Amino acid sequence: MQGTQLRRVLASERDRWRRAIAVVCALALGLGLSGCSSTGSQVVTLDFFQFKSEAADQFKSMAAEFERENPDIRVNINNSANAQTDLRTRLVKNRVPDVLTINGDINYGQFAASGVFHDFTSDPLVKNLNSGMVKIAKNLVQTTDPRAKRLYGLPFAGNASGYIYNKALWRKAGLDPNNPPKTWSAFLEVLQTFERKGINPVQGTVADSWTTQAPLASLAGTLVPESKYTDLKTGKATFKELWTQVATKEAKLFTYSKSDLGVTYQQGTQNFAKGESAIIPLGTYAIPQITLINPHMDLGFAQMPASDDASKQILTAGDDVILTMGAKTKHPKEAMRFIKFLMQEKQLKAYADAQSAITPSRETYFGNKALQGIRPFFVSNRLADFCDHYIPASINIGGYLQTLVTTGNVNQFTASMQGEWDKVQARTFE
Repeated sequence: MQGTQLRRVLASERDRWRRAIAVVCALALGLGLSGCSSTGSQVVTLDFFQFKSEAADQFKSMAAEFERENPDIRVNINNSANAQTDLRTRLVKNRVPDVLTINGDINYGQFAASGVFHDFTSDPLVKNLNSGMVKIAKNLVQTTDPRAKRLYGLPFAGNASGYIYNKALWRKAGLDPNNPPKTWSAFLEVLQTFERKGINPVQGTVADSWTTQAPLASLAGTLVPESKYTDLKTGKATFKELWTQVATKEAKLFTYSKSDLGVTYQQGTQNFAKGESAIIPLGTYAIPQITLINPHMDLGFAQMPASDDASKQILTAGDDVILTMGAKTKHPKEAMRFIKFLMQEKQLKAYADAQSAITPSRETYFGNKALQGIRPFFVSNRLADFCDHYIPASINIGGYLQTLVTTGNVNQFTASMQGEWDKVQARTFE
């Protein structure tokens, strides 16, 4: 047989076998069988909405590992540069993601109260979580009905507000960096010690107004019970009652910022990383920015004491990342499988290490050694959420605080906040 004829015969045979295989697969599909499709007809694709841009690579890596272990599921990650707006748009269009991460703030609380997220309150996963972080997630649900404050998302990673400090400068000033002050008076004495030693006590970053919200939250965690924000919402409390003492102490704190009070967050963290000030009153989220500049800096992190009763100090901590799923996802089993994978201790610790974060586990793990000093607050669940998580984003709290710390006018600050709050409440219906 000539070569050309042989190739024709072989081609004819291949076509005949292909048609036969197609018929068999069609019959199999008609009978409800699977396995004839090489493309995996049973593969489910999950829509995973991810809000934290700096953690995009971390979640991409974890999703890839999950897919290797679960070949029947694909995870389509949607990283959003403007997460709150994008998510709100999707919810309005009834395109709730199968799985999503969201910051534990008032926006999460509003979404949760609308019923778009799965209710995890009775899920077995909860028993392995830090009860303080679970309580924070429940309290965020924007309703005045305590029975409706349920767990609509699992705490995935935590952060804390207080102050980051330079241990080398503390030693230089004759202070013990492993024994930070436990009361407000002792804290001021430490700042005065730096002042006497010619060391800038506090690095301000007031040019970026949002940074002024950090010390407010740190102080309010101890001085203002979270239940007071429900009273504020129902008209039983005012900002003058709630925040006069807090604002007075924040204004006092910034009088110890002897240079560069008005620089940006970027410049302030750089200055601090270069050893130009003793403390910077920001949360744990600023540590990666500082160590990026000075990887070998000996850092500490402490709760900012707000009163002179050491036993009453409460750490302001938040659910920086909440993991949840759509209440009406078409793929509840697959979505839950992905969530259980992400909530494994291995994944929680990997994320904490990468982001200098805090795991939500009962056995709390800290992703940076500088955070070990706040461990007792997690062990005893002496935790309160960030106070600004109860304030609508439409209120320019950072701008009012910026004016406060530069003028010291506490009455103007509380009056401005109350005026804006009343406007929001006038157009809000629960």
